[in-house]
Amino acid sequence: MIIGVPKEIKNNENRVALTPAGVAEFKKYGHTVYVQSTAGEGSGFNDDEYIKAGATLLPTIEEIYGIAEMIVKVKEPIASEYNLIKKDQLLFTYFHFASSEELTHAMIKQGAVCLAYETVEKADRSLPLLVPMSEVAGRMAIQEGAKYLEKPLKGKGILLGGVPGVPPAKVLVLGGGIVGTQAAKMAAGLGARVVIMDVSLPRLRYLSDIMPQNVVTIMSNEYNIREAIQEADLIVGAVLIPGAKAPHLITRDMLKTMRPGTVVVDVAVDQGGCIETCTPTTHENPTFIIDDVVHYCVANMPGAVPYTSTLALTNATLPYAIQLANKGWQKACAENEELKKGLNVVDGKVVYQGVADAWGLAYESVETVL
Repeated sequence: MIIGVPKEIKNNENRVALTPAGVAEFKKYGHTVYVQSTAGEGSGFNDDEYIKAGATLLPTIEEIYGIAEMIVKVKEPIASEYNLIKKDQLLFTYFHFASSEELTHAMIKQGAVCLAYETVEKADRSLPLLVPMSEVAGRMAIQEGAKYLEKPLKGKGILLGGVPGVPPAKVLVLGGGIVGTQAAKMAAGLGARVVIMDVSLPRLRYLSDIMPQNVVTIMSNEYNIREAIQEADLIVGAVLIPGAKAPHLITRDMLKTMRPGTVVVDVAVDQGGCIETCTPTTHENPTFIIDDVVHYCVANMPGAVPYTSTLALTNATLPYAIQLANKGWQKACAENEELKKGLNVVDGKVVYQGVADAWGLAYESVETVL
């Protein structure tokens, strides 16, 4: 198969979908790999490394899309890429269709085969291609939140861990999944007082067992959230419903009950956000303020630490990409239930229920395209 790796062109996205080691793996199975020049520079991989691994470099993104049977990316295509995508071309990347109606309709129109990292799902319902970036984003949420609590950045002027004789910050984490767990661990490690909320009692029991003493678990419901946000200094939104829009746990009216300088970091913003007032921002302009509450809503947080993120992501995606290349997407998805659940849009048909529900589109069973 002919594999194409374009350079990411989303604002401040420095990750790359394939490392030189990944190129070497594809070559081992007899595939041809084209990489756009300088695609790996943001992650610390230069063109010479790709050439040594067996890739052929092409200077433009148009040439990559033009020649490839499978495009391997990190982030969803943006508007300038839509018309480069060919009918029946396989795109293997993060899509987050439920947060972008424009992207959904564009991929339907192009007739592409869209296999989304974020909905590849194991039998235990874990999301193997979302986990590594969720781990990065969860840890970064505290790192960024601590920074924006500083007064020059319009925060409360609170040091997350406090000092002897001065209490630490109060951190509220909404969601006890991968993002929430990593955020709580980081905040606790820095000495903050942490509350983590989830709707699953078994999950809260598990978190209570593994977390240090400065982490408290509380059942997530509207009453408890309204109470907790009044005291919180930093709030992390970490709620995920695979392939669907995140629910709004903090609504517009709740902001008025928060103290000025509170910081909210909505990690779920690429799925619509779990804080109603959050809209996607970029690393270039990461924050905005509503009702004196600082909103950090960068939709590609791991893009700020591309070396770590690229290695973590490609460790997870490469085995699946090799299967797709070796067998073709139809056979690979028919034989592998995990990959089958990654199919979102195929040949103009929406084959993932969460995407169809998000935009009121007709849903067709994935079996119809295999």
